[in-house]
Amino acid sequence: MNGFDLIAQCLKAEGVTWMGCFPANPLIEAVSKIGIKPIVFRQERGAINAVDGYARTMMGKMPGIYASQSGPGVENSFGGIAQAYGEAVPMIYLPLGSGLKAYDVKPNFSATRNYEHITKEALSIDRPDRVTMQMQRAFHAVKHGRPGPVLVEMHGDVCGREVPEHAMNYQPTKTFKYAPSVGDVKDAVKALLGAKRPVIWAGQGVLYADATEQLQELAELTQTPVITTMEGKSALPDTHPLALGSANRTAPRNVFKWLGESDVVLAVGSGLTRTTFGIDIPDGKTLIHSTVSGEDLNKEYTVDIGLIGDAKLTLEMLIEEVKASIGEAGKDTDQELVTEIAEGKAAWLEEWTPLLTSDEAPINPYRVVNEINNVVDHENTILTHDAGNPRDQIMPFYHASAPRGYIGWGKTTHLGYGIPLMIGAKIADPSKHCMNFMGDLAFGHTGLDIETAVRAGVPITTVVINNHTMGGYDKSMPTAMERFGAGNQTGDYADVAKALGAKGIKVEKPEGVAPALKEAQQANKEGEVCLVEIITRQDTRFSQYPDLLG
Repeated sequence: MNGFDLIAQCLKAEGVTWMGCFPANPLIEAVSKIGIKPIVFRQERGAINAVDGYARTMMGKMPGIYASQSGPGVENSFGGIAQAYGEAVPMIYLPLGSGLKAYDVKPNFSATRNYEHITKEALSIDRPDRVTMQMQRAFHAVKHGRPGPVLVEMHGDVCGREVPEHAMNYQPTKTFKYAPSVGDVKDAVKALLGAKRPVIWAGQGVLYADATEQLQELAELTQTPVITTMEGKSALPDTHPLALGSANRTAPRNVFKWLGESDVVLAVGSGLTRTTFGIDIPDGKTLIHSTVSGEDLNKEYTVDIGLIGDAKLTLEMLIEEVKASIGEAGKDTDQELVTEIAEGKAAWLEEWTPLLTSDEAPINPYRVVNEINNVVDHENTILTHDAGNPRDQIMPFYHASAPRGYIGWGKTTHLGYGIPLMIGAKIADPSKHCMNFMGDLAFGHTGLDIETAVRAGVPITTVVINNHTMGGYDKSMPTAMERFGAGNQTGDYADVAKALGAKGIKVEKPEGVAPALKEAQQANKEGEVCLVEIITRQDTRFSQYPDLLG
């Protein structure tokens, strides 16, 4: 058995069933021989984004697996892996290396040297007897601590050789969890219960830890409102009486209000990384920070109480300490608080109702968001935005009601992420209706992977809001836009979808949006990939209330 065959056996032992890839890489043939399905995408980033969506939907229980060729394949993969690193997505990247005779010769591209800053580990298989060791290291790294990508470079002149029999044994990795100290938990609960205006800031670590029930229980026991981060959206149902909304740089008004007025913030399952595409926690708060990675503490915020450990174990300890402090039932329902949250949400929605129900044509994008909200079955849908205005428009208003019912992303904003992301999500959970919401410019980056979805038999829905321009760029480059049309583009994307083997639907009137979305859902149920192109106007009004942050 050669090294590539043994790597395939290691993947099989770990429970891997499919692999996103872009040829040529001998591992593609090796995994195929043992029943692991390789899905070849139209370009490298599409494959990376798909294994990303798979890993997130699996809530980290199974990392995504991706393989590429050496040289241009490794070079083209850099952006997608960098995005996964920024987003804390567990995946293993298995590129073909240049070979021991050439890997250190410039200008040959060394995967380990160039990827070491955007991966948790950048490993190399430089001897046949190290195959299982390096694969075990990779799976251990991807399953522990802050999630993220791990690279294992496979040199062809090494992995093509026979592996010694004594080095062929592979034991699947186990996951070990740890929890914060009891003393720190007691301090955290004392601060939380003593607060006048507390708020919980919940990140995607809650989702990876499968701790959504514990998050809700803690919020209810302590009667503490919850803000979810962009990546943490769906960790608490948006319809819950204590839900304030999700904090992209756009958010419901209640998010800004509570962040501004809060005195104690409990951040759980979040690295608390400041980002242009989020809202900063204002200064002057007592900050309790629960994170799986100790490196996150005091990284960008001064932390008063640190809780290092798995989010689920931490929340369970907090719940136990709350019950020990104030009784098994916790606090009585704070009807005044619940009413304040509900009234704040109602007033905010009333403010936005003219856009959400607009009958103008070209169609207002907020009308599209509203129709999506009204049409989909939230309990059985996985939805994601794309970069830019579509993210800023849909994030505050979409009602996520089930864990991972919404995949939020965007610490860096690679256009086109949504199509392959939903391909991966659909592979992870075929029972769900999987939809991505994107702009026309984003479609240009990964639109051909509609054909990948068709070829792979993965029925997803892509909603393209086509306003023929890069939203908002007329403000930052007005001369270039006016004189040269920079940032404008044309295209008939429904027809492109048809040419790629999918169902294409074009909508030009507001009353046509809901029927088109229903038709797309039916098409997906029948196994057909669908794209709904909606002709819209540009609208750069966003749900932002920075003055409330203080």
